Amino acid sequence: MNRRHGFKRILRINADYFIYFTFILLFVSCIRGVPVSIEEPEPVIDPLRLIAAEIALSMDDHLLAAQLLISGIDGNENLPHYTVNALTEIPAGGVMLFRYNLNAGNDNSRKLLTQVSSLITNESGIPPFIAVDHEGGTVNRFQRGVATLPAASFYWELFQSSESDAVLEKIEVDSYRAGREINELGINMNFAPVAEYLIKENRVFLERRSYGPDPYFTAHSAAAFIRGMERAGVICVVKHFPGSAGPDPHYAASVLDMEKDEINKLVYPFSFAINNGARAIMAAHTVVPVIDSKIASLSPIIMQNWLRGELGFDGIILSDDFIMTAAGDLSPEEAAVLSIAAGSDMILVWPAHLKKTHEAILAALEDGRLSHERLQDAAQRVIYEKLRMGLLVHYSIESIE
Repeated sequence: MNRRHGFKRILRINADYFIYFTFILLFVSCIRGVPVSIEEPEPVIDPLRLIAAEIALSMDDHLLAAQLLISGIDGNENLPHYTVNALTEIPAGGVMLFRYNLNAGNDNSRKLLTQVSSLITNESGIPPFIAVDHEGGTVNRFQRGVATLPAASFYWELFQSSESDAVLEKIEVDSYRAGREINELGINMNFAPVAEYLIKENRVFLERRSYGPDPYFTAHSAAAFIRGMERAGVICVVKHFPGSAGPDPHYAASVLDMEKDEINKLVYPFSFAINNGARAIMAAHTVVPVIDSKIASLSPIIMQNWLRGELGFDGIILSDDFIMTAAGDLSPEEAAVLSIAAGSDMILVWPAHLKKTHEAILAALEDGRLSHERLQDAAQRVIYEKLRMGLLVHYSIESIE
């Protein structure tokens, strides 16, 4: 008998004895009425969670509510005085950038974003997320000097004539390169990738923004994009859960009228992304009648029961902005309160709605429509991701005790 086969035989004999001994132990224990206890391992507690909780507990309601808002801003080189005043009064948890903020060249963009970050950090002690839509293709807020990305559909077309591993590697490399360049300007959050694969219901809206009609290629492509951005220091916001339907939801309603098994297939790329590094997801203003009559961004069934409960997502849930037609007839500030109560952690707001939305959150806390526990929970999630991304490097357990 050679050594390898002898080793296998020893393992098999030892395994047989182990099974036999375990069976005897269980049998005797049952006869004697003595329960056999198997100790569960102690759960591993992420120390950053503890720090995030301590920071949130140290903040008053005014600052906590501000952490939940991502506001648009004016200016492309210096902040106008009214924007400075607004962010001084309400140091938002993040700002979102558009082409008009980024059309004055890289040096001016860098200057603007440094000013924004310093202003908010000085007021709240918490640096903001600086966010942009940088999906690739036509969804590009930069005019010059920043790495362009192909449209997502380019990679699906490339996949038709290339090995999948090579295509996925290219997605990650391209994402990392673009992530490095936008992060160098001061951007640390990207409203991308789109994790919806093409179906007849979303084709008009998404077109070339999707990685194509295959759910598995879309899932792996979105995960590759996230890996590249995360390596570059940029957190991705995966869009648009659970999916889109019809034309552009800025101008029309979005209804996914499907059976539950079809919906489960549709969200497979989101589930895969959650298990492969996704830390932020945007809830769509989409109605899924088989699940709830409310749009996803206002539905606790979709955001808490489904996204958090069934799919196990523990990162930040963002709502899309509530001035879209698909969001319905509620005022932006009223919708924001309902969305936070339903499970959103951050709300996109336009500058004109920043103060009203902040006041609405505080009023909802006062009259009980929004619980303090929900506000704390949302703020902790936001702060945790900022800690994880290295934005709050000066914090430690000792520094906040």
